[in-house]
Amino acid sequence: MAANPLLQRLGIEHPILLAPMAGSGGTPELAGAVSNAGGLGAWGGAYSKPDEIAAAIRRMRQLTPQPFNINLFAGGYHTDRNIDPQPILEIVGAAHAKLGLPPPVLPPVPSNPFDDQLAAVLEERPPVFSFTFGLPSSVQIAALKDRGIAIIGTATTAEEARRLAQAGVDAVAAQGAEAGAHRGTFAAPFEESMVPLARLVREIRESVKLPVVASGGIMDGRDVAACLKAGADAVQLGTAFLPCPESGAPPIYKRALLEAKSNTTVITRAFSGRPARGLTNAFIAMVTGKEHSILPFRQQNDLTRPMRNAAGQQGVADFISLWAGQGVARSRAMPAADLVAALVKDSDVAEAVR
Repeated sequence: MAANPLLQRLGIEHPILLAPMAGSGGTPELAGAVSNAGGLGAWGGAYSKPDEIAAAIRRMRQLTPQPFNINLFAGGYHTDRNIDPQPILEIVGAAHAKLGLPPPVLPPVPSNPFDDQLAAVLEERPPVFSFTFGLPSSVQIAALKDRGIAIIGTATTAEEARRLAQAGVDAVAAQGAEAGAHRGTFAAPFEESMVPLARLVREIRESVKLPVVASGGIMDGRDVAACLKAGADAVQLGTAFLPCPESGAPPIYKRALLEAKSNTTVITRAFSGRPARGLTNAFIAMVTGKEHSILPFRQQNDLTRPMRNAAGQQGVADFISLWAGQGVARSRAMPAADLVAALVKDSDVAEAVR
């Protein structure tokens, strides 16, 4: 593949970026494998403490001499909602009973850890930093730039891309409606920001003079070729890498992805309090129709964590968040380096036969 300014800025060979999956799926080992294969590995530290973020960055430096990306949530915390917790405690309690867990305990409303987390990033100076759910302050953006760190912001609309451009990012990750996991929307209600990827890439291209990374439902080389032809400078994949052996996703999660025969994904707030796309399961069904009882992000996420952890350990797919994009039915299991190679080769072939 021909080099482009974004690849040169990021210091990578191929326009293949690993989505920075916070939680069990993303691991330094997965990030390192993608970077070593010529793509840009990534690790999501949004749920981690500053010292854990620092340790992960050091671990990735041990795993690869190539550039990699650290991602954080730059917003999305809501502490101003007054919701009676009893209904959701009863729903989660029913799941706990099925898993043999004690009744759930209401977690405190957490404060936004972004400032402290970013301080660890600034101290460790990873090659690339990305963010979602909002915007860092102008002072924080300046601090990243002063350290030579490349910055990628997430946009789900052209308006969000314009705000990112004004903030001074180096590239925009265009998160299409097809994308798995949490919606990165920050400038409007998420329902108004569900823009299909092809259209979103085009609209962002017309709105800002920045490199665009297409993200959402991309699973194979033909998808990669189509995104690059549509004007993207690179692509970002998450679901496609979850079945890899380097992924930390529980075996039951990987099995659910590989056994998906069609797009059975839905957008739900059931697990975290924030809209996210994943495979439907029993817990989502238990909350359907009772969405008013869901606690705000990230209190809801903390409430469901014991349930999700136990379900993953017990191999019960009904009570874990099976985040996945709309291309999930084309999931395949192979080492991360082999997947990067296949994406590069197949996208070249797809482009050649157009």
